[in-house]
Amino acid sequence: MGKFLNPDNSAFQTAINSQIYIDKTGLIAFTNSVLGTQQAFICNSRPRRFGKSITANMLTAYYSKGCQSDKLFANLSIAKDAGYAEHLNKYDVIHFDVQWCLMMAGAAEKTVEFISKNILKELRDVYGAAISADAHNVAAALSDINTATGNRFVIIIDEWDVLIRDEAANKIVQEEYINFLRGLFKGTEPTRYIALAYLTGILPIKKYKTQSALNNFLEYTMLNPGNMAQYIGFTETEVQDICAEYQKDFREVKRWYDGYLLGDYHVYNPCAVVNLIFQGTFQSYWSQTGTYESIVPLINMNFDGLKTDVVTMLSGDAVAVRTTTYQNDMVTFKNKNDVMTLLIHLGYLAYDQGERKAYIPNEEIRSEFLDAIEDTTWNEFVDFQKLSAEVLDATLELDAAKVAKLIEKVHMEYASVIQYNNENSLSSVLSIAYLGAMQYYFKPVREMPLGRGFADFVFIPKQRYAEDYPALVVELKWNKSAATAIKQIRERRYPASLQGFAQDILLVGINYDKQTKEHTCSIEKLTQ
Repeated sequence: MGKFLNPDNSAFQTAINSQIYIDKTGLIAFTNSVLGTQQAFICNSRPRRFGKSITANMLTAYYSKGCQSDKLFANLSIAKDAGYAEHLNKYDVIHFDVQWCLMMAGAAEKTVEFISKNILKELRDVYGAAISADAHNVAAALSDINTATGNRFVIIIDEWDVLIRDEAANKIVQEEYINFLRGLFKGTEPTRYIALAYLTGILPIKKYKTQSALNNFLEYTMLNPGNMAQYIGFTETEVQDICAEYQKDFREVKRWYDGYLLGDYHVYNPCAVVNLIFQGTFQSYWSQTGTYESIVPLINMNFDGLKTDVVTMLSGDAVAVRTTTYQNDMVTFKNKNDVMTLLIHLGYLAYDQGERKAYIPNEEIRSEFLDAIEDTTWNEFVDFQKLSAEVLDATLELDAAKVAKLIEKVHMEYASVIQYNNENSLSSVLSIAYLGAMQYYFKPVREMPLGRGFADFVFIPKQRYAEDYPALVVELKWNKSAATAIKQIRERRYPASLQGFAQDILLVGINYDKQTKEHTCSIEKLTQ
């Protein structure tokens, strides 16, 4: 049992001892199924505080010969799997955290040497004569051990991409680290001595040189999680169970922390949910992750269309993003798509794989974006906020004529890139016009099922504003009339489904006449 070779299970024991622990051991059934195959080389990237280290510690506790973990896993889901006992604590495991190694080494230039020296020493302590005297690196030692004993290793690297992310401009460090990875994982020989390789970090494998060193790895990312989806963060079912146990309003938790759509799963940031339970307040816990400082320079980049897309996403809409050109580092950006792709990997944006669109996932991240914009030089955004606030004020004052006039101004001055060629475009302009409502309201719900149909927009006030601000039901029409929109709201009984969300409800009908290019608006107030 050592620090790097065959660690004990104490790190995972700590996780299980925690007041809130969600069983993700089903992942082990998947890794067991690929042991010793071409699919056994896995790179699973996800944002900070999404359980990367807990997963790495779990795999170590299960496979490592340096501990006896049968009691640890006995009551967890993996214990019911047919292959559970066959692989439990049967492998030599090498597990290291590159971030920790970087700190212990004292400098980026010394990190690879620190890792290699310490692992090689522990291998020699255990296997002695099996390792030839001229084996001066980890890969050579593993090859010698496999030749002498037939043993195969499980290699688990946490924060694997630290040197790729933070030392992208340091060519010497990059080359040394890439050569280290290439020696461990590239070619035919590593398939003999590796039973499983599991890398986890924030970024996917960097294109070009690092990709050439790790092109035998299967990648599971925030863009394409594959069958890892349910093991990245907390699923909706898991959060529902937590809310029931700790008596939290699931609807409120969902509005604040839901939004990541990975495969068939709605995924929540575990850090945010756990902090909510212990601290008891709905707020953003995201800035504690250490990546907040990166968002300001990213959204301040002068790429054409980036600011428009950020405003659009802040208003609740999704925008198309092309993810293929991003180089998987923190310095190489050719266009706005590269910036948004990085923000997806960092967790500041969510990604709809089917639609190929990015969006702000929830209220927590929306508040982070708004804080970040306040730290930038977006003077035009300040002006836009004032106009958007006017739209909300006019709506609350039931001034339909002013609302229509202001929405037309938003279209002309701030949303000129959106062409009024269909009703869908009108929806985009309207969501931008009501961006100012985000201070008091949650992200507008599009096509919300209410009564006998689906309302175009529903704005629900945040809990602390529910007594002072009405819920808004907004219906859009194209080449009809605002009165027709109000009539539809009433006939389909949309307001009845909003009881309990606010004291009052405002019915807002908006129509755009394509021929006259005029907007009209009608507003009615219901008191519950």
